[in-house]
Amino acid sequence: MAGEQKAKGKTEELKGKAKEAVGRAVGNERMTAEGEADQMKGDARQAKEKAKDVFKH
Repeated sequence: MAGEQKAKGKTEELKGKAKEAVGRAVGNERMTAEGEADQMKGDARQAKEKAKDVFKH
């Protein structure tokens, strides 16, 4: 389960990076902001799962 959540976090992060890059390329500020938000969500999910792992051991 934790592995799934980590992978989901990484996927969100990568999706956000792509969205941000496209937004910057076409000059769409909203898409750029959404991409940055997706990256933060992915980072937060990964951090949460890493914290769980620390407390498991």
